[in-house]
Amino acid sequence: MRFTRFARRSGTTLILLVAPIATAAQTPTPQAAAAPVAPPPASFFAQTEIAGFVDAYLGYHFNRPASGLAQLRNFDVRHNSFSLNLAELSLEKKPTADSRGGFRIDLDYGHQAAMVNAADPAGSALENVGQAYASYLAPNGLQLDFGKFYSPVGFESIKTRDNWNYSRSLVYALAEPYYHAGLRANYTVNDRVAIAGFLVNGWNNVLDNNSAKTIGGQITLTPSSTVTFVETYMGGPEQTDNTGDWRHISDTIVTWAAHPAVTLAANYDYGRDTVAGAAVTCQGIAGYVRYHPSGWFALTPRLEYYNDNDAVSTGVSQTLTDLTVTSEFRDEHGLSLRVEYRRDMSNRTFFDSRTSGLAKHQDTLTVGVVYAFSSR
Repeated sequence: MRFTRFARRSGTTLILLVAPIATAAQTPTPQAAAAPVAPPPASFFAQTEIAGFVDAYLGYHFNRPASGLAQLRNFDVRHNSFSLNLAELSLEKKPTADSRGGFRIDLDYGHQAAMVNAADPAGSALENVGQAYASYLAPNGLQLDFGKFYSPVGFESIKTRDNWNYSRSLVYALAEPYYHAGLRANYTVNDRVAIAGFLVNGWNNVLDNNSAKTIGGQITLTPSSTVTFVETYMGGPEQTDNTGDWRHISDTIVTWAAHPAVTLAANYDYGRDTVAGAAVTCQGIAGYVRYHPSGWFALTPRLEYYNDNDAVSTGVSQTLTDLTVTSEFRDEHGLSLRVEYRRDMSNRTFFDSRTSGLAKHQDTLTVGVVYAFSSR
């Protein structure tokens, strides 16, 4: 197609008219259809965060225990072996005022997943499901979660990436639950006060081991921008086919950002149970100092004291202490390297040693690597 021009005068103005003329060599074709516009992302993926991590370590135990395993540890137990601690893939849609329903699913693989779920009466049926719960955000701001979720007890997390040290404390390993199954309610009163309540089957069980339930409550206070105080209580019957004997735990956490490069924390636990008709107790405290002068480096000493004189946690009447020093090197893309030295000590000859049979201490050196990612 080509264009030709016609000119005519209108008064004193010259008007040019341009009109298309078809040529013999070119026949008119219909107008091309507009290019299709790509549809927006599906609302599910637009609102859902996909995240995960890989956590692996190499540990060396200087006692060289005959079992090849460190004692009083829950996850970093293997001696002189490259180990996959945990690999996780999670999907989460947080409830909002515009979309009040939500969910979270954590899919886990690794020997940590087996250890965490080892005591569950459900067996290994949900071993690879770290968390799975549905959420609802009420118009008044109350959020309800129903399903399996990690315990609110303790300063340390079940996930290495969220902690200051690579290994978990004695307080975490010996006194605190890993997860619960049931109902959780969270409500933020204002920017200084938040509360939570729990109604669950018990400790570390999706399938309840008796007909009673465990209750709990938590209050978080933030009196200033640098200080946080968290108090948690949980209590209920935890023994198989026994609804009369209650287990109680009181968990207190204080965190203080003393300096832009220094944060201090303390975690105190007091536990009480009834075994064979007799009351037994345990208690412990862990103190932390985190020096983080830059985004790529941090150094965290941890000091602990744990009293198990009633042998409720370790099976032996003893007092334990722990000194841990962890250095962390982190890059901006989610990769972190942790090098940790730890010494566990007892007032009894408790720790397995290949050279002396039993020893009062256990020394370990661990190198851990964690890579974390997120779509947000």
